[in-house]
Amino acid sequence: MPLTDLSLADCRAYRPDLPEPPDFDAFWARTLGESPTAGANTPDKPVFTPVDTGLTQIRTYEATVPGFAGLAVHGWLQLPAGSEEPRGCVVEFLGYGRGRGLPHEHLRWACAGYAHLVMDTRGQGWSAAAGATPDTDAGAAGTVPGFLTRGIESPETYYYRRVFTDAVRCVEALREHPEIDPGRIVVAGVSQGGGIALAVAGLVPGLAGVLPDVPFLCNIPRGAEIAHRPPYTEIAEYLRLHHDRTEAAFSTLSYFDAALFAARATAPALFSVAMMDEICPPSTCFTAYHHYAGPKDVRVYAFNGHEGGAAHQQREQLAWAGALFDGPPLPRT
Repeated sequence: MPLTDLSLADCRAYRPDLPEPPDFDAFWARTLGESPTAGANTPDKPVFTPVDTGLTQIRTYEATVPGFAGLAVHGWLQLPAGSEEPRGCVVEFLGYGRGRGLPHEHLRWACAGYAHLVMDTRGQGWSAAAGATPDTDAGAAGTVPGFLTRGIESPETYYYRRVFTDAVRCVEALREHPEIDPGRIVVAGVSQGGGIALAVAGLVPGLAGVLPDVPFLCNIPRGAEIAHRPPYTEIAEYLRLHHDRTEAAFSTLSYFDAALFAARATAPALFSVAMMDEICPPSTCFTAYHHYAGPKDVRVYAFNGHEGGAAHQQREQLAWAGALFDGPPLPRT
């Protein structure tokens, strides 16, 4: 598997100027400020229902959170058995196509002594681990299979407007949970999950940390031009079919570029980048890293593809989170 992008030295020097909509902040303030309108089967506040999983050392809850437009977003909240004192929490967002699966597939963070929420990504869960959160606003016809062109006609209808809002609502819900320290919440994810984590980091003040692994949705125009494998290729395929929509498509996508959210983030972050990644080219990941406004560090895996550091990076994250969470719980306000 050869290098398919810039060398590491060139990636470290690569600092492109990204097009930023003049109303970027206003758009997101308006989006997050909209009052949800819950449906008949959607709760008007977060609900955490105990689930019997057979795991004696971990307590599991079915999380149901009113997300974008009040529509229910599902997830698993897991906490160590025993003490109910407020503790640090990791909120995890999933890779492209993945669903939340089953609770026993997500044990690392709870076993380390932290609360852990894994958020289902609306409409996904077809490629690995089933999901349970539908997406009810698919946008206009003419998209290609996948999600990158769903609703791309406008920022208002674009798919990731709903996903990023869901993610913010999940963090907000956990800040109200009596067993979670609102000042010690970390957002994390691999690939698509890393891009969502960066978006949340730019939208939610006061996070304790951010863990974006080989993040997707960063410097989207470059990803669409050079990625060898999906999902960025969905954009290229869409524009191959719709030549007249190029300017409008990239205008919409600029409201969702994780590198622009990174420029607004202030929490400490630990990135990972894989130099032989054909899905999220390393130059796109380094774009987000260089734009990131808070304290940051990066682990580079020179001979890895999109799997990145995998278990090795997880070990790095456990050590990093342990140092971050060390200390007494912050007072609730």
